Amino acid sequence: MQAKYVPSAEIENRISRLQNQLIEAKIDAALIIYKMDLFYFSGTAQNASLFVPAEGKPLLMVVRDIDRARKESPLPEVAPLDSVLGIPDLVQEQYGRIPHRIGLELDVVPVRDYLRYQRIFPKAKIVDSAGIIKKLRMIKSFYEVAQMKRAGEIGKIVYEKGRDILREGMSEIEFGGWLELEAKKLEHEGLLRVRSLNYEAYTWHVLSGPSGSIVSQAESPMGGAGLSPAFPVGAGTRKIQAHEPVLVDFGICYNGYIVDQTRIYCIGDLPEKYVKAYEASCKIEELVLDGARPGASAAAIFEKTVQYAKELGYDESYLGIPGRKTTFVAHGVGLEINEIPFIAKGQNVFLEDHTTIAIEPKMVFSGEGAVGIENTVLITDNGVEKLTTCSEEILQI
Repeated sequence: MQAKYVPSAEIENRISRLQNQLIEAKIDAALIIYKMDLFYFSGTAQNASLFVPAEGKPLLMVVRDIDRARKESPLPEVAPLDSVLGIPDLVQEQYGRIPHRIGLELDVVPVRDYLRYQRIFPKAKIVDSAGIIKKLRMIKSFYEVAQMKRAGEIGKIVYEKGRDILREGMSEIEFGGWLELEAKKLEHEGLLRVRSLNYEAYTWHVLSGPSGSIVSQAESPMGGAGLSPAFPVGAGTRKIQAHEPVLVDFGICYNGYIVDQTRIYCIGDLPEKYVKAYEASCKIEELVLDGARPGASAAAIFEKTVQYAKELGYDESYLGIPGRKTTFVAHGVGLEINEIPFIAKGQNVFLEDHTTIAIEPKMVFSGEGAVGIENTVLITDNGVEKLTTCSEEILQI
């Protein structure tokens, strides 16, 4: 297998940007322990911790496996670590002192671990560096966009392959399994990471007919039945029938980077009700694409979509069934499926150049089904570029 190591210049730039932000926030150093942040700043996802001083070289401390970490990470300072209890000694040895203010990803670090770090750094103040890190990760480099474009290419092939796979009587989970097989042949990594507690993102949401209106624990317009109360979201065992919408929300992960997309299949003709609703979803997507520019208000764009859905006659079905609607139409995506920014109700943020978001207007009809579209796009000063390029026509079998 060809190595897909993160280029040294990429890591150097990320570290430099982080250090600039640490200085501005008056944080002496960041201790990075969350896996995707660790990968972002070091190039490895081995069991390790990364210590980044506001000034000076970062130190990668590896529990397991140090040989792989040294191959995968371009960072020059890599040291073995037996346990987190040894971090202060390594920091003291490397830098000659213990920083006064240490940043930690407090949005995801468990309380037990937070208290442990307080104990092993008794004279330091632990502060939150998660906001800094998430904001840095929001802006995508050319390298990152290239990984996402490849993921988009894989998705295009997989969705087209679905035309040959889908047949009446096939269960949702079986169709999802075959799609995942095709994706994995093309190096889809099979895992969509989420910055969250108690939520997993499944590659295959295959929702046929009334499954498309089943609400689940997921913060989305629809969730699906899943396979059991222990796995209560996504494709279930329902048999797919002709003349009903089959909504496939299939995220692809390539070299750690994710694109999210949704397309609609149908065996035979799709009833006009769903065709019209799908067309309305596409019109709302165009509204977001037109408005998604650096400096645009995320909350304002969202409210425009709500008003437009009402004008199109889909006030009740837009973004979920009445009483169970979600309050976002787009979410950031990259190494994780729920990055910032969100185009959502009350999001008092403004879009920035070179951010990637997944736009997903969807219509849900209670007890009947759902349709919609989703594309991952790159926002730039020069316009919006779609990174998911599969045909946007209804995929009729």
